[in-house]
Amino acid sequence: MPDSSHHPFSPTRGDYRDPLTLIDWPRLEAPGAWLPQSALSLHGLPEFAAAGDEVKRRLSRYEFINVMYCGIWLESIFLQRVSRLLQPDMSRTENAHLLQELREETGHSLMFLRAIDAAGVELPQGSWRAPRAAAILGRYAPAGSAVFWLAMLIGENVSDSLNRDLCESAVDVNPAVRQICMLHVADEARHISHARVMLAAALSSSGAARRALLSSAARVLLWQMASVFYYPPADFYALAGLPRETDWRASALRNPARRRFVAQQLVPTVQLLQSFGLNVRES
Repeated sequence: MPDSSHHPFSPTRGDYRDPLTLIDWPRLEAPGAWLPQSALSLHGLPEFAAAGDEVKRRLSRYEFINVMYCGIWLESIFLQRVSRLLQPDMSRTENAHLLQELREETGHSLMFLRAIDAAGVELPQGSWRAPRAAAILGRYAPAGSAVFWLAMLIGENVSDSLNRDLCESAVDVNPAVRQICMLHVADEARHISHARVMLAAALSSSGAARRALLSSAARVLLWQMASVFYYPPADFYALAGLPRETDWRASALRNPARRRFVAQQLVPTVQLLQSFGLNVRES
């Protein structure tokens, strides 16, 4: 069984904990939801309420798989870009910090891949794609620049909000899924803190014009991240067993209950960006 002595929100680093050895993997095979009903993109729609319990259970797995794909995508960008910052003459403290983050992000991706395999659902090749603008900014913005750390901070904070919600209140989901979220939150608390420091340093000499440009970039990044994180690919709905003749993703995007849920989940990220003097509210 996983070690439960470590508090999931502890900010201390301690020894490295390989998530593959800490998750109670057999529990993922148990029947039950991977997300609470209130966190599903179709929650609140009468046509979804009429769907069978098995379809709802399968959709909860697909929607959490979507969350994990987002994590794998963000971590792949982080691993590629941050590894290039490593230099033989850099301070040992910074070198150790970056290597620790790379190790933890690699562990998260391996954890997600194993969980996806354990989901027992069909996932055709190419059924998930990263948001275009966010992918371009993440991969090509100069490493260490304000735009790069802005993209990393938004991506990490958006996912962290949902993970914390699942850790704290989602008692009716698969226990192993909550373990995955807890381990992710514990490590991401340090990564988010580091990204905040790096973004603050990059913005320290920015004038009003540059902050206005960064505010525009932040709005695009935040919307694209929210759209891919909270609204799964259209194919996922059909794969879950919902009728193919309905555009369920379009229904989710119009769903008032989902829009309220997403807006509430984004509040911490919006407030964080505003603390940097970035205007991310739509005019």
